Amino acid sequence: MDIIVDELIGLELKAVQELIPLNHVQPMTYLRMAQMKLGLLINFNVELLRNGIHRKINGNLN
Repeated sequence: MDIIVDELIGLELKAVQELIPLNHVQPMTYLRMAQMKLGLLINFNVELLRNGIHRKINGNLN
């Protein structure tokens, strides 16, 4: 993960033309390893930033 916010949310930051499936799996792996529930995958290489934000939820936590 690139940034961890208050030990609650992990941020994975990208600046790529197009996100590939591996880019979506990577933050999920980090969330499981850190035992965190919520993460954001943010791609800055988009016209509107809201189109580059993807929420990831680790459902393996109780």
